Amino acid sequence: MSAPKWQPSSWRAFPVQQQPDYQDPASLAAAEKTLADLPPLVFAGEIDALTQQLGNVAQGHGFLLQGGDCAESFSEFNANKIRDTFKLLMQMAIVLTFAGSCPVIKVGRMAGQYAKPRSSAEETQGDLTLPSYRGDIVNDINFTSDARKADPARLLAAYHQATATLNLLRAFAQGGFADLQQVHTWNQGFVAASPQGEKYQQLADQIDQALRFMAACGINPNNTPQLHETSLYTSHEALLLGYEQALTRQDSLSGHWYDCSAHMLWIGDRTRHPDHAHVEFLRGVKNPLGIKLGPTSDPAELNRLLEKLNPDNIPGRITLISRMGSQQVTEKLPALVRAVTNSGHAVVWSCDPMHGNTIKAHNGYKTRSVDAILQEMKGFFAVHQAEGTHAGGVHFEMTGQNVTECIGGAYQITEHNLADRYHTHCDPRLNGEQALELAFLIADTLKAARRS
Repeated sequence: MSAPKWQPSSWRAFPVQQQPDYQDPASLAAAEKTLADLPPLVFAGEIDALTQQLGNVAQGHGFLLQGGDCAESFSEFNANKIRDTFKLLMQMAIVLTFAGSCPVIKVGRMAGQYAKPRSSAEETQGDLTLPSYRGDIVNDINFTSDARKADPARLLAAYHQATATLNLLRAFAQGGFADLQQVHTWNQGFVAASPQGEKYQQLADQIDQALRFMAACGINPNNTPQLHETSLYTSHEALLLGYEQALTRQDSLSGHWYDCSAHMLWIGDRTRHPDHAHVEFLRGVKNPLGIKLGPTSDPAELNRLLEKLNPDNIPGRITLISRMGSQQVTEKLPALVRAVTNSGHAVVWSCDPMHGNTIKAHNGYKTRSVDAILQEMKGFFAVHQAEGTHAGGVHFEMTGQNVTECIGGAYQITEHNLADRYHTHCDPRLNGEQALELAFLIADTLKAARRS
């Protein structure tokens, strides 16, 4: 039996979770109407190109690097912050590309990651209970009655900030900031400064030798654009369905619908019910989709989701993002991998080692341990090696800024250090050194997988 006819507004007839309580429906409708009349943020051709590249990853011929802020904020929005995260993604990508001898598809959690799901609709501090902070696209993090009201005007503010972010990202990607030799020079600086730099020196030397060999053969940025520019795609959790609907457009050439708020969208662990509104909305758009999988994920329900979201089994359409926690990944993930393999669905398997490893430090700060993050990644790769499937990507919450939000790493950030530069509006992020360190460590695993 075929699915009922889809329209961008079909989701409104389904049960829905994680939506703000807007007190002024007329203002909300007006904001959504304004968004619907604004230009798209991304385009159908770009979205299709990403699907094709992810399709290669699903077939074992590539690797997905996805990363960026936990939640983008309005107050911290500036060019330097965007530049630093772009630079970090490029640095990680060159290491992974060389180690894996395969293309690395770069997808930022940028230009749209403004909303956050919450475990509770309300938050209490002392005697005062207010709506939870749901990201800057909804309300303000300050704990006052006015700040926590869901404000439709923030939808438009998020759109305009996303526009400016995308403009800068495109300029960086095509204007020479992604030059391969320059990115490698940055990595050499990281290796020289790192307390554990000796561990990474051999790989850095091998990359340097490869670049020198290409230059000697006459392959340089002047005659090979791939050495001078890159492609960076954007992604966010498709949480606020009114915003997503307003930015959905029908392609005039193909007649297909695309959510033009981002190239890739994902559905969270809290909103992936097959019969609810988020799945109903996403089944109708052509974007590549991620599905977050936690320890409670059921193999049968997962296959049902895949049938709904990708009935034609298009490689690259679905990325399954495992977030099990370091203690559960080797126990919980194999059954899901086997179920998907047996069903014949072509998917990208990616590891989010962040969300399942959140702890509270003794001083009250929410944090994550670099050791636990690395342990989950190792477990993820081990499961796929055992199952004969392709470990196709990683998904990090990270920033290029020098924050102190996750403990551990080469510089040994401790719980005591967390207060130094704890800037996140939501969950703790890896800083630049920690993220790049993990890229070098993942590289060892990719080299081993390539050899086998």
